Amino acid sequence: MAEATPIPARKCPICGKPAEHRFRPFCSRRCADVDLNRWFSGTYSMPAVEEEPDFDAVDPDEPKGRNAGH
Repeated sequence: MAEATPIPARKCPICGKPAEHRFRPFCSRRCADVDLNRWFSGTYSMPAVEEEPDFDAVDPDEPKGRNAGH
């Protein structure tokens, strides 16, 4: 059987120290809290592009509403 290769230690994304299993992927509660605060404050964000609705694509002959035509 082949020997298992050790998994390289990951670094904390906040400070770069080795990550602790208890706080994974961070090294400490402090770094985990720093990351959480960055999400809450809007430092991290997911870019989004809002598209205008295409009203021309709606079939005008299709009944509207939940139970239309029933």
